[in-house]
Amino acid sequence: MTPRPAVNGRSVLVVVPALNEATSVAGVIAAILYSVPDADVLVVDDGSKDDTAIVARAAGAQVVRNPFNLGVGGAMRVGFRLALAKGYDTLVQVDADGQHDPADVATLVGALDDRDDPQVVIGARFAGAGNFEVPKARRLAMRILARRLSRITGTELTDVTSGFRAHNRAAIVLFADRYPADYLADTVESLVILADAGGRVQQVPVTMRAREAGAPSQSTLRAAEYLARVTLFLGLSAFRRRSSERTSEGASS
Repeated sequence: MTPRPAVNGRSVLVVVPALNEATSVAGVIAAILYSVPDADVLVVDDGSKDDTAIVARAAGAQVVRNPFNLGVGGAMRVGFRLALAKGYDTLVQVDADGQHDPADVATLVGALDDRDDPQVVIGARFAGAGNFEVPKARRLAMRILARRLSRITGTELTDVTSGFRAHNRAAIVLFADRYPADYLADTVESLVILADAGGRVQQVPVTMRAREAGAPSQSTLRAAEYLARVTLFLGLSAFRRRSSERTSEGASS
């Protein structure tokens, strides 16, 4: 892949992490190529047992296959490293299940500015566009996490678990080395990593759609487990930041 200017003069790599999404991935790729025709599309087949990779190649995407399932975070780390190696200005994550509308890709990329600090733009489900419904338990977990991340990042956020995101070149460099791979925690932990690196996050409203196929992986129990695990991570991150600040203050006194 040779990067081409696609949106606002920036080269864009759209990364689609996919696990057993043979029934939906072709439609997602077609919609991306229609909405952002000069972008390149990379499908990271994360250990699928079906024909996801074959279908994705036939639909016009480049494909990297993980030999076994690493989770979305592990698949995205592959995408960030390829984007860094190939010299892309921008990486946009789009899910393979059809929930993200590729017509919004240009909006996310357009929200990035020309400054050199790491930047992430989140496509937010609850910021005024559409009426996306989630189970009550999961929505509660998302609200709690949004409040915590808003304090950490200094930005009012409503949808910190959204996987529909645009990243500038500095964020690509950061995440190629440090993108978290833990299952279901990558979206939240990556924002903490971004904030600790002096980066910036913002959100823009987007339209989310029902899955084209399959079923969501979250249940009430899994939502509770996810919230507990990520809350623990956020607590440990806050402790580390306070310890680092005290160490820096002691060294300077």
